[in-house]
Amino acid sequence: MKPVIAIVGRANVGKSTLFNRITKSRDAIVADFAGLTRDRHYGNARLGGREFIVVDTGGFEPDKPSGVVAEMAKQTRQAVAEADAVIFVVDVRGGLSAQDHDIARYLRAQQKRVVLAANKAEGMTDSPLLGEFFELGIGTPHPISSAHGQGIRSLLEAALEGFPEGEAEAEPEPADAPVRLAVAGRPNVGKSTLINAWLGEERLVAFDQPGTTRDAIHVPFERDGRRFELIDTAGLRRRGKVFEAIEKFSVVKTLQAVADAHVVVLLLDATQGVSEQDAHIAGYILESGRAVVLAVNKWDATDDYQRQTLQRSIESRLSFLKYAPVLHISAIRRTGLTALWKAILQAHASATIKMPTPVLTRLVHEAAEHQAPRRDGRFRPKMRYAHQGGMNPPLVVIHGTSLDHVTESYKRYLEGRLREHFKLVGTPVRIEMRSAANPFDDKAN
Repeated sequence: MKPVIAIVGRANVGKSTLFNRITKSRDAIVADFAGLTRDRHYGNARLGGREFIVVDTGGFEPDKPSGVVAEMAKQTRQAVAEADAVIFVVDVRGGLSAQDHDIARYLRAQQKRVVLAANKAEGMTDSPLLGEFFELGIGTPHPISSAHGQGIRSLLEAALEGFPEGEAEAEPEPADAPVRLAVAGRPNVGKSTLINAWLGEERLVAFDQPGTTRDAIHVPFERDGRRFELIDTAGLRRRGKVFEAIEKFSVVKTLQAVADAHVVVLLLDATQGVSEQDAHIAGYILESGRAVVLAVNKWDATDDYQRQTLQRSIESRLSFLKYAPVLHISAIRRTGLTALWKAILQAHASATIKMPTPVLTRLVHEAAEHQAPRRDGRFRPKMRYAHQGGMNPPLVVIHGTSLDHVTESYKRYLEGRLREHFKLVGTPVRIEMRSAANPFDDKAN
């Protein structure tokens, strides 16, 4: 399970800038005035071999009794509750405030690991101004500059201290380990109804109201002698539509469940079409590298026009998942479930396939003979051999010379050749190019 780090602090101390720096994105809006961030914002990040989830929060005022600031404080408390570690951001140039003391008092009572980040400290690593922050009782302040990227690595190392490295978790699972199957999608598309249909009993609460499922529910299941672990996730709706604190608490559980699954069934509502939020969820599944099957639920409740519109919508909005099979089902009538299981097993087999090195090398050479990579400058990239570097998703590592100049379009061409030969369905394929060092680079002319 990925660790969760929450970023908290009073307004306008640079929390969103730090979030963008850690996630290497521009997902959080940044501006030079207080109170811009109100909703919680989740992002994925990596430090070396360690992957983790970062939560950005709004300005925290623990003692506000009412108003929008009180609602923001409620969301920050939830972020602290679900976090494994907290980064408390203060402003060196603005100095210590009474609100910083209030936040520090609250964090000390939560008994969480808290790392103090003294932001806006560019050129002030040895400044005596840092000394006043010791009175917060949080520990030694880490001088950082979110805007310039100074001190971020040491801050994250302190926050992640004690959590396992990514490589340590990548041990091969036992052959008889259950296949983790997560069902994800927007609220009220029928996720719990689908799992109940698989189980043949009303194991999960299914109700015609969005947000019925609050947490990621794990249910053991066996089919044809094979063990599965079914994961019913909370519906992920657009951030602007999430109001309840308890529903916000479930978002991180859903993201973790998707990241830990072997296969994800992305459930779509045939009566509602493909929304922007469906595309966001699909993008997160792709980013996580999970095998995916698209299941269109409530297919029996649509007419021919709706079905044609839905098909065009899938092709346009989910074009980046064109390798994923699309199944039409009705969870409440239990139709199409046999074909869905077949697609799930095929996607899992594709994600965990073993590719022999001689076969991969031969495929790469044949692909180059049919269409060589484009020349860049004086040199044309030359692919020597290939081997498999990982599974779930399959990773193919290609060695050679001048491979830094291989274009993304050529990688997609290679991916197509691999998919065709190994009949890969439902899983992303990642290709990594590794160029051999030139032995003459270090020699004088």
